[in-house]
Amino acid sequence: MPLLVMKFGGTSLATIELIKKAAERVKIEVLRGYEVIVIVSAMSGKTNELISWVNDTTSENEASLIYDAREYDAIVSSGEQVTAGLLALVLQNQEVPARSWQGWQVPLKTSGNHSSARIEEIPTQNLRAKFSEGMKVAVVAGFQGLSSDNRVTTLGRGGSDTTAVAFAAAFGAEQCDIYTDVDGIYTTDPRVCGKARKLNQISFEEMLELASQGAKVLQTRSVELAMRFNVRVRVLSSFDPSPDQSGTIVCKEEDVVEKNVVAGVAFSRDEAKMTLISVSDKPGIAAAIFGPLSEAGVNVDMIVQNISDDGLTDMTFSCPTQDVDRAKNALLEHRVSGQIHFEDLVADTEVAKVSVVGIGMRSHAGVAAQMFNTLKDENINIKVITTSEIKISVLIDRKYLELAVQALHNTFKLEKLI
Repeated sequence: MPLLVMKFGGTSLATIELIKKAAERVKIEVLRGYEVIVIVSAMSGKTNELISWVNDTTSENEASLIYDAREYDAIVSSGEQVTAGLLALVLQNQEVPARSWQGWQVPLKTSGNHSSARIEEIPTQNLRAKFSEGMKVAVVAGFQGLSSDNRVTTLGRGGSDTTAVAFAAAFGAEQCDIYTDVDGIYTTDPRVCGKARKLNQISFEEMLELASQGAKVLQTRSVELAMRFNVRVRVLSSFDPSPDQSGTIVCKEEDVVEKNVVAGVAFSRDEAKMTLISVSDKPGIAAAIFGPLSEAGVNVDMIVQNISDDGLTDMTFSCPTQDVDRAKNALLEHRVSGQIHFEDLVADTEVAKVSVVGIGMRSHAGVAAQMFNTLKDENINIKVITTSEIKISVLIDRKYLELAVQALHNTFKLEKLI
């Protein structure tokens, strides 16, 4: 019997009424002849509430929040467990043989990195045995797993997407349907650019770049898994009354019919530009700078080193604004210890990153020139540039973000279907 994976996000399961609507969609697939694995998130807002409860257990006088990460995972994973049980009950009331499964019952095996665990293995025996006994739907709590020391772990924000794709890969599912509050992948955020168009298809590579550059629809790790195991993913809205032909398919490049040079414009508001002034220009200096940043958990993105002058250079990098304090502390600590020498550390937290992404860049020259000319025409200064085979990203002043996105969307005619 064919198998389908369906994932419902928190906004799709925010109330009992919405859970009943999700169950109706699942029942339709069962009546079509599918065995179904449903991955569920916690009800909208529940994970944040659980996290706030954890934070409330710490003393108000503490400078930072310190708690046992194992207990943190035990608490925040409970939201998905509640949703899984509720959806299973609703399906049973609709006469669909369903059973809820927590991560440890599958068991979904992960690394021991609490709150950011990585999936290591999903044995299929337990669920397959229940399917053979007549179960039609396995409702699995997303976002969670089991470490080698038998402790509950969580996969980090967006982990339910990753869970869904991983199950589709492990069970050889025909498709992985991600139900959310938007009706697909757009050429850019429609809230910023009114001309944004929903894509019918997008390649794994393009989706991965868009997700990593700020697009919020799919979590980056889930796209990485889909590309690695060639899992066909469909993103669609839980609120679309006729979802059969809707949504966006994420698939192999050769399966994409639309062949635009640029697929979309992504952006991230929460970026900071940090510059080390007058760093010694010598072998090993990059390792001396970015090693401590890595150890401090700072997610470095763009890196630019200026031309050396009298043995000194400036080193610039970008990182999320939430990492600025950690980056400063790590670098200043290593300057005090004498491991790094620099004259000053300057942080600019009023920047944004804008990226154009498209597999067509591999075979079409001039995309960078078009992008830079467009920004020049709008009098937008570029602070940092980075590129890959199918992506060009720039840092600009945050106040020009919307203008830049709209202008680039127009330049590459993304509102038109080619």
